[in-house]
Amino acid sequence: MKRRLQEMQSKSAEKADEKKKVFWKPSVGKQTIRIVPNKYNKKNPFTELYFYYGIGNNTMLSPTNWGERDPIAEFAKELRKTSDKENWRLARKLDPKVRIFVPVVVRGEEDQGVRLWQFGKETYMDFLNLADNEDVGDFTDVATGRDIILTTVGPEVTGTPYNKTSIMPRTKETPVSEDKSYVKNALENQPNPMESFRKYSFDEMKTALQTWLSPEGEEETAAPEKPSTNYALKNTSVKENKAEKFDSLFGDEEGDDDMPF
Repeated sequence: MKRRLQEMQSKSAEKADEKKKVFWKPSVGKQTIRIVPNKYNKKNPFTELYFYYGIGNNTMLSPTNWGERDPIAEFAKELRKTSDKENWRLARKLDPKVRIFVPVVVRGEEDQGVRLWQFGKETYMDFLNLADNEDVGDFTDVATGRDIILTTVGPEVTGTPYNKTSIMPRTKETPVSEDKSYVKNALENQPNPMESFRKYSFDEMKTALQTWLSPEGEEETAAPEKPSTNYALKNTSVKENKAEKFDSLFGDEEGDDDMPF
């Protein structure tokens, strides 16, 4: 049993190390990063991905990220076809949440290569406004771009369970690196956000939704593969309980820059 415990702990540590090689997030205080051009989208360094949190045991990517059918989105659409306010409230809570991913080099940690930083809509809007500022220019340019200073405060300041990060571009234009081979490697070796999470099948997501809607001891609520108007939506107590649970999971706060996966 001791040996098995050591094996399990070793696997957990390896998994955590692998995650750190792909993802990065700012710690409380000041840090400097450089956003680099996206290998997988030359026109835009930012990748928007839509996630479901709290439905089933794992975070799930919406199949719409690949242009495929999404049983949860289809169910929410059917809910909105009714005149029931609770159905509409539940449908809103079932909407996927957007997270944005961008490839970055962290100053002082250049030896760790390019990693993905993920954040929410508020920080994303800050970056979009920055990109719209003609005085700043293309801050992702490998030769004449700008480093970004991040200032992160913790829950004791935000008043939420999450950290909050503000951004500020440096006034001086600088290259990603004076080492051309480093720049080439940064542009060619990047984790792909679309391949960094498990892709769940339509049936797996449908089953997760059905299980969540119909926990043990409650009336089953079906989410058929094909959209229909024959959804079982009579169990008001289930809808209310689920809506309340989603309220706690998906508050409307903007300070979601440290959402866990």
